[in-house]
Amino acid sequence: MTKRDLVVRISAETGLIQEQVHDVVQKTLGYISEAVTRGDKVELRNFGVFEVKVRKARVGRNPNQPDHDVPIPQRMVVKFKPGKEMKDAVLRLAPPAL
Repeated sequence: MTKRDLVVRISAETGLIQEQVHDVVQKTLGYISEAVTRGDKVELRNFGVFEVKVRKARVGRNPNQPDHDVPIPQRMVVKFKPGKEMKDAVLRLAPPAL
């Protein structure tokens, strides 16, 4: 699902103009991004939690030169933890047939 799909669906269900819905969706995503970039935790009940965590420094391997270690420094990453309802719904999905 893309942002456009979301806007069209919300517009159809609420009767609001797509441009208005797009503005609200964009503002919402902007405020979430802004909070996360400040290092704040964003908790959306029944959806999930976005938070910034530290990924530890580690040693990687270059597949073209396996004898050489590549140091990877620690860095900040965004983590998403789904809410209980979403997690349970995903667990009920059937795995794809191979």
